[in-house]
Amino acid sequence: MNILKKAGVFIASIMLSLTLFSSYAYAADYTIVPNDSLYQIGLLFKTSANALKSDNKLSSNMIFPGQKIKVPAEVYTIKSGDTLFLIASKHSISLADLRKANNKWDNLIIPGQKLLLPGIKPTGSQTGSSQNPSASSSGSSTGSGTVISYKNSEVDLLARLITAEAIGEPYDAMVAVGAVVVNRVKSPDWPNSISAVINHVSAGHYQFSPVQNGFINKPASDATIRAAWAALYGADPSRGAMFYYDNSSTNQWIRSKPVTARIGNMIFAK
Repeated sequence: MNILKKAGVFIASIMLSLTLFSSYAYAADYTIVPNDSLYQIGLLFKTSANALKSDNKLSSNMIFPGQKIKVPAEVYTIKSGDTLFLIASKHSISLADLRKANNKWDNLIIPGQKLLLPGIKPTGSQTGSSQNPSASSSGSSTGSGTVISYKNSEVDLLARLITAEAIGEPYDAMVAVGAVVVNRVKSPDWPNSISAVINHVSAGHYQFSPVQNGFINKPASDATIRAAWAALYGADPSRGAMFYYDNSSTNQWIRSKPVTARIGNMIFAK
């Protein structure tokens, strides 16, 4: 009897361990897209169709677009300065596999967004998703992890300002232009929203010339959208600047301001 009891405890321990292992190994959600099959998904994530069926309690091979299934993949949180190419290279994943695992066919990525790393087994028990947490909102958002609140339309506005002011400059200069706007929103000396700061007119003078000359209406690029999000998530290569200008400026008033950073042809100041 004691032997049977011990055997029962041993078997129960094994079953508990397997349950814990399964929830640990399948730490990420993959969203089915048209023409997917369990076999193809298994190849992508270096597992088998039968394992996917078993761990997702699927009774058949039938899957449908939009369905989410658990897959064995590490979840990576995008950081400022990341690109899909750099993420793929760093983890020895092909760019094509990274795109497919996340159904990501453009180059726009956002700091704080999560990506599945196909073929990389998870090192933690965090459950992740490839969905962009910020993009799911169609209206206003405080932004999980962002340093100021924003409306979705204001992210585009900020990216268009960066395009008008810093296109052709290094990426850090683009982020720094966005950071200047963020720094003003955070300061009690300036308006308290992105749109109000960018459209601010003081004593008859536009604070940002692209608003006056119409250049702000040019569409944003992938790089400037990424830079806008980086600034919203707290990246600040300007080092707390409230102003910026290019090195050809002859305005003595702005040149008298303490310089905080020089990036490319741009100078940032308080």
